[in-house]
Amino acid sequence: MTVRRSAAALATTAVLLGAAAPVAVAAPSPSPSAELPAGLYGTTDPTYDGVWRQSLAFLAQKIEYVTPSTQAVEWLAAQQCDSGAFTSYRADTSKPCDASTVMDTNATAVAVQALVEINQRRDDANNGADWLKSVQNEDGGWGYNPGSPSDANSTSIVIGALARTGVPVNELTTADGSTPYTALQSLAIPCGDEDGGAFAYQPGKKGELTANLDATAASVLGLMGKGIASGTSNAVKDPSCTKGDDLSPEQTAQNGSFFLADTLEKSPYLEQAPMPGAEDTEPQPDYGNTADAVVALAASGHTDKAKASVAWLQKNATDWAKQGGPAATAQLILAAHATGADARSFGGVNLVKQLNTMGPAPAATALPSPTPTGPQPSSGTDSDDGGLSLGWLIGIGLVFGAGIGFLLSMRRKKQQP
Repeated sequence: MTVRRSAAALATTAVLLGAAAPVAVAAPSPSPSAELPAGLYGTTDPTYDGVWRQSLAFLAQKIEYVTPSTQAVEWLAAQQCDSGAFTSYRADTSKPCDASTVMDTNATAVAVQALVEINQRRDDANNGADWLKSVQNEDGGWGYNPGSPSDANSTSIVIGALARTGVPVNELTTADGSTPYTALQSLAIPCGDEDGGAFAYQPGKKGELTANLDATAASVLGLMGKGIASGTSNAVKDPSCTKGDDLSPEQTAQNGSFFLADTLEKSPYLEQAPMPGAEDTEPQPDYGNTADAVVALAASGHTDKAKASVAWLQKNATDWAKQGGPAATAQLILAAHATGADARSFGGVNLVKQLNTMGPAPAATALPSPTPTGPQPSSGTDSDDGGLSLGWLIGIGLVFGAGIGFLLSMRRKKQQP
């Protein structure tokens, strides 16, 4: 679910539509800040990841008790088409979407998750969920764009969005009885085979399945009915790979976790897949995919298997996050949260403060425990004076005035299968 994958998929879309694929879409060129729309996070060209990075920023801020500004939320909401769909980025939102607008299931799904988590614009989130249901493929899954072949990443992120809006995912059946879980399980490599437990992004031309680490991390969350901002599972389990043709979605998800845990036991970080045509190049660390794998392991009950990777990310990934912008910084925050690490002191970097400076000033901030199940927020902000923001002082007064004896005592509910 990394920005690289999103940009690469959009490049493929451009080719399918007969357009020339952009060069180096994985790293959009910077645009002068004056050209960027008000409310948007980041300083680079938003063409391929505007909605994505905005939504990931919201998800990361939410779990760290940061309320995004109204301006930022309104920017995201304005990106939505009347149908409920989102594109990767609409430069001119005054023009309605039409038949030439390239709808994006991934952008729609991540925006839906973000709006649900920040508890704003719920009608817009429900509208997006309805559109996603309307473009489900016959095999039960989703492709990057409506009508394109289903892939593991798109199907997984859509499942997370639908689950967060309260849709019973297992009841979304097609004419032949397929569900979103059916589509994901069809991409799982059986245990006992080479790379058993892993998932393919899509089948090959001959139907063969090739292990894809990005797709595996995404599929673990998808088969558990969880979204991107998943916390730690309370059920600690030993990784195992279960053989059989009639596995439950949970069992297939655990097989994926087994593969991820085994891979990260050999090396604390995942490596980037080689670029097509590249020869004799040294493998490079894949920081984003490593962070995604950490979240998947924690969400499936294997936080202990992710500890070495979190330590590696703390030591090596903070410069990457700063250079990568909002989405990269958000990915590290999500990984820190899922494993109980402190996102405000992650490898010596305050990732929350870093993310907050990449967009409009937040409406409110508070300093929570970094752990998913630990004590609730205490006094403090990212400001130097150490005091609560005005918004939180007002909020505290209202809470006590209503006779409620605690502040924000509930973390967001975990996604249900």
